[in-house]
Amino acid sequence: MSPLLIPLAALMIPIVALVTRYMIRARELQAQGLSDHAAGDLLARADRLEQRVQQLERLLDAESPGWRARA
Repeated sequence: MSPLLIPLAALMIPIVALVTRYMIRARELQAQGLSDHAAGDLLARADRLEQRVQQLERLLDAESPGWRARA
């Protein structure tokens, strides 16, 4: 087991939670009739966070192959 696995997994959990929170919030605001600009800003933020999660997953794949099976 890689010594980086636990810290990286610990970082991924809050990032995934943030992405989920922003996506849900953006959908709620759109349903409430929020301006397209403000909703677009929230969606853009959620997209950036999702890209960060994907980058972390790529790093984990490179540094510790098979980490998904162990997590």
